[in-house]
Amino acid sequence: MRDAFTLFVRLIVYHMDQDDPKKCTAKRLLKFGEVKFVKTVWSLPRGCILLNPFSKIVLSPDDCKYSNNGLAALDCSWAEAEKSFDTIKSRVQGRILPFLVPSNPVNYGKPGKLSTAEAFAGALFILGEEAQARKILSSFNWGEEFFKINRELLEGYSKSKNQDEVLDFQEKYLKGIKNRKGSTEEI
Repeated sequence: MRDAFTLFVRLIVYHMDQDDPKKCTAKRLLKFGEVKFVKTVWSLPRGCILLNPFSKIVLSPDDCKYSNNGLAALDCSWAEAEKSFDTIKSRVQGRILPFLVPSNPVNYGKPGKLSTAEAFAGALFILGEEAQARKILSSFNWGEEFFKINRELLEGYSKSKNQDEVLDFQEKYLKGIKNRKGSTEEI
């Protein structure tokens, strides 16, 4: 949750120009004034939360203490992601998002392959900023679908207190999916 003087979480994108510009959700967020682009690692605010799919620490509501410094994403091609994230480990609080399912047309239904806009929305929701999360996805025709297919997950994560509770909720949720499927396949 924001303090009395801050109305929203600053969203920063370290943009690497590796994706098709027509499919780049970060560029659309920039067009609507929802994010700020930076061109160098050193332009990321010190201590901000960096959404990093290779981090060992899971984002939780407890991380809202860092959100005053901003929430950042590295916008790059999934093919180049691991190499790109290795270059910016210092200066930031790296966090991986818990299990979420994308609704964007490029990676629909492929767990973890979120667009930059979906990653921001998921993180904001978990940090208690649901209104801002919904606002940034409102400019995408598939935006509301993200909240529908992840409703139970987002609500569970946002009600957790810390990383351990987020991981416990995620584990219970995934076990429930396996039990409903009646299979031992990995999700």
